[in-house]
Amino acid sequence: MYLYLIPLLLGFTLVGASAFTAAYSRWWGERRGELATWILRNLLGIPIWLFGAILAWLPHSPLLFIAGRATSTLGWLLVSAGSVPFIWGHLVLGKPTHMPSMRDMLARQSLYAYVRHPIYAGGLLICVGLALLKPTSTFVLACAFGFVWLIIQARLEEIDLLQRLPEYREYMKQVPRFIPRVGKKGPWGPFS
Repeated sequence: MYLYLIPLLLGFTLVGASAFTAAYSRWWGERRGELATWILRNLLGIPIWLFGAILAWLPHSPLLFIAGRATSTLGWLLVSAGSVPFIWGHLVLGKPTHMPSMRDMLARQSLYAYVRHPIYAGGLLICVGLALLKPTSTFVLACAFGFVWLIIQARLEEIDLLQRLPEYREYMKQVPRFIPRVGKKGPWGPFS
């Protein structure tokens, strides 16, 4: 019943390789370090955790609650709302989202003027929304692990970004991690 946790957690761990780009580059040289990150994250990590998520979705396990129309609507709203920063953040960053390098530039425009991790913030909303749409014990547990993993991954990534982008330290002081400050413009202009 819980075998799906093996690929799910292994996949999360491998996807976490992107948070060690600076370390890999120091150990094996810049090009090999970037390649290691790309292989571990994209070729292994993402497919393995996706397989684990599919396994969690499939089994018939006990419902934690009966999802009514309001719960389903809220689930779809959260998935939709989370998809916007998730996709938009990828578009703004471009190549560094799937192949971080020692030559990356700090993104301060668009959503990144308001939150440091719009992709992860969107992922957090998606996790909660999916858990509402499929409230089985196995899938909710998978979503809970995904939620926690996104928070840990963001922190690990920040440690890596501090090594790769010296200006990131000041950026961290000015821009919140996941939730934008209400009523304030980003320090670099509104969605510039």
